[in-house]
Amino acid sequence: MLKQTTQLKLQQKLSPLQIQTIKLLELPVMQFDQRVKEELEENPALDEEPAADDEYTPVPVADDDTPSYKLYIPSFTPAAKPEFPTLSVRENFRQQLETQAGYSGLNEHERAIVSFLIGSLDDDGYLRRDLTAIADDLAFRSGIATSLEELEKLLSVIQDFEPAGVGARSLRECLLIQLRKYDTKTPAQQIAEQVVAKCFTDFGKKHFDKIQSKLQIDEHTLKAAMDEIVKLNPRPASSSSESYHDLARQIVPDFLLELIDGQLQLSLLRYNIPQLRLNKRYAQLMRNKMPHAKQDRDTMIFVRQKMEAAARFIEAVKQRQQTLLSTMQAIVDYQYNYFMDGDETKLRPMALRHIADFSGYDISTISRVVNSKAIQTHFGIFPLRYFFSEGLKTTSGEEVSTREIKNILQKSIDNEDKKNPLPDKQLVELLNRRGYTVARRTVAKYREQLNIPVARLRREL
Repeated sequence: MLKQTTQLKLQQKLSPLQIQTIKLLELPVMQFDQRVKEELEENPALDEEPAADDEYTPVPVADDDTPSYKLYIPSFTPAAKPEFPTLSVRENFRQQLETQAGYSGLNEHERAIVSFLIGSLDDDGYLRRDLTAIADDLAFRSGIATSLEELEKLLSVIQDFEPAGVGARSLRECLLIQLRKYDTKTPAQQIAEQVVAKCFTDFGKKHFDKIQSKLQIDEHTLKAAMDEIVKLNPRPASSSSESYHDLARQIVPDFLLELIDGQLQLSLLRYNIPQLRLNKRYAQLMRNKMPHAKQDRDTMIFVRQKMEAAARFIEAVKQRQQTLLSTMQAIVDYQYNYFMDGDETKLRPMALRHIADFSGYDISTISRVVNSKAIQTHFGIFPLRYFFSEGLKTTSGEEVSTREIKNILQKSIDNEDKKNPLPDKQLVELLNRRGYTVARRTVAKYREQLNIPVARLRREL
């Protein structure tokens, strides 16, 4: 039996303007710059900054009944418009390897295989793929027949290239390649090669007694060998090696915070992003209301659609500007004491919800603002995420940032006796003596977040 019922549903639907604003809000400044330029190219109803003698003509727009005063974006940057920081592009390590391959006397067949192997290396310079899979790929994708023996031989060719260690299939192989590069080895380098070749598991676990026993060496000899090993590069082609930097990127700040006469002044940087307005010629067409011939009606529909889209984009840009500034101002106000001098001990515990409450925006909006954005201050450039951290109460009841706890842990571990590194239990006691009540599992969590291994793995001879 069919039954008809009435059901009331409350549904929130985002308008086209809100959707566009959200999308623009997520973009960091360089991507936003590109997005504005794309819109200028695609929509003829949108214009760049008008000349000084141009008169702005407001146009009625159907979309969301946007008031005419909102259809022009005034300048919101400092008088001096800095350029985007230059991106320093260097020849990447794969190009370096291809250049070296060109001088290796390889025939065309071998050269093609070596090029494929180079393309299979990861960003650290390792070959993580199985040679059998690579042989199959060469056969099916490139029509090149090869054998595992030939792949091994040509991989060894790559392993002779610079940077030393490139083309390795494991950390152990990477270190061995580097140690075997020496034409003549010192006694310490000879022992270092034996340590990596024969005692790598014990080396990784820092079981020094076992290594000494297996190699029949004393502590002094082992320490000299360890000193040689720590000089090696475990990531030969990674960005940690300046000579083989794929792309040296600089952070491009979205905000500028200046300390002028003892006052903090915040501004939104726009670099070379143009100011926007509606196209004057399109506005004239809208005002003149052309005759109602069919082709003219089609033209008017096109013009109106483009004008509405342009007006919506201008308003979205303006809302992005206002939201960014309001949110960043809330962060500056919340962390005022810190921003005055950059003293990290003054950084208050702060979560997204704090700034949401402080600014009046919801947490999702704050998250979009904070993500991928940065600020230039008088003491450095920082990603906005840097200012957010959990809170922890001291024995006196004062709430401090967990970053302060991590700094103490880092300094304590940096200054510890490396022959007898501090276990987590002692780190807890150290923090308790300084008034910070933390559990052992909390110390372990912070230590892991700082990429610091357990005490046993920090021990040195």
